[in-house]
Amino acid sequence: LPPAETEALVRALRGTELRDIGGQGWLQQHEYIEKLNMHGILSASAGQEQLLTELLVTHTKVPVLIGELISVEIWKRKVFPVLCRLEDFKPRSTFPIYVVLHHEASIINLLETVFFYKEICESAGDSILDLIDYCHRKLTLLAARSTKAQAVTSAELRAEGLASPSSMQADAVPPQELQKQAETMEFEISLKALSVLRFITDQVESLPPSALTRILNTHNLPCLLVELVEHCPWSCWEAGKLKKFENGTWHVVPPEDQVKMTKLDGQVWLTLLNLLLSPECQRKYRFDGFNKSQLLKLRAFLTDVLIDQLPNLVEMQRFLSYLAVTEPAPPKKDLILEQIPIIRDHILKKNSGKWETIAKHQVKHAFSPTEEELKLQARRWAQTYSLDMMEALAPDKPRCRVCGVEATKRCSRCRNEWYCTRACQVQHWQKHKPACNLMA
Repeated sequence: LPPAETEALVRALRGTELRDIGGQGWLQQHEYIEKLNMHGILSASAGQEQLLTELLVTHTKVPVLIGELISVEIWKRKVFPVLCRLEDFKPRSTFPIYVVLHHEASIINLLETVFFYKEICESAGDSILDLIDYCHRKLTLLAARSTKAQAVTSAELRAEGLASPSSMQADAVPPQELQKQAETMEFEISLKALSVLRFITDQVESLPPSALTRILNTHNLPCLLVELVEHCPWSCWEAGKLKKFENGTWHVVPPEDQVKMTKLDGQVWLTLLNLLLSPECQRKYRFDGFNKSQLLKLRAFLTDVLIDQLPNLVEMQRFLSYLAVTEPAPPKKDLILEQIPIIRDHILKKNSGKWETIAKHQVKHAFSPTEEELKLQARRWAQTYSLDMMEALAPDKPRCRVCGVEATKRCSRCRNEWYCTRACQVQHWQKHKPACNLMA
């Protein structure tokens, strides 16, 4: 994006009411965030994301993004299940609902891109407490994933991904399928939250005291991170093969690479390093019997192979050896007025008991568009996801929509679907036709 357009988009960011989610004004805000998200990813890959960072800080928009993130999270938890149970919920198209489900992923992805910078963390102000609570909720869901839930195949993720106009359904699908796809997306959102938390802990020295208290004692995030190291929800065994989740899909890991640390493994270890080796954190954390026993579990994972890949873990190994033979002093009790997060509580209190009313309002005014409104939305979405932008963002070469092999042919009408042969395109046409008609 040109600098002037980037600034205009940042200045236009506004908070929205829960009741207005899915409406025209909200869709406009989603479009702005989506463009900034894609711009941020491309700029970061080129090492040029400073402008976006400066604009978000200058115009104090980081708290706005955090507020929108929590608002759509509450919508998915409180309104979406009610909406799916309504008898009159029979949408002509699930296109508008997919946009809302995708909104949370767009915001957390944008925050992951920019929170690398200290200025962004400081610009969040008091809303950093709400973001810490948000990350804790997501990591708790991640740690609670059962072995069965871990085995989400790459084919399922591709089928249920919501990252492009071609994946938006032009025809309605059952509410149960909508909820299943929302749960699939929740996994990737939780992984992004892990990265955001790591960037927050990079700035431990500049975080307000209340933020450290919530990280260390209110939520006991060090012990939660130990759970993630133990159970590693982004890794699973399937049919005798080790699979790991990277870059949005599950990959079979060859035997020679099974001991290699993934980016997600690294995020957990770096977060633990930030929290356990910081003098300020050591002073505040309660090293009681339970916490100490949990942290000492990490010693079993600190192998020579792991330390070779992340040499900083030598300091962690020394700290744990010291912890095993000593009784750390109890945390120093400071007399402070502790801040508490307010964004989520404010939204919940404001809308308490109104979830069904909100769902009915949105079914009538947001999720039942006319044919013309649907076509207009589809065109705007296709413009937001320009083909050049999507190809630049894609980590791999395009795959055939039918058989999944590498594709070289594209639908000449809407130019959003890829195929390996004419036969696959003909086979998929009946399914693709409604979406093609909307975007062509």
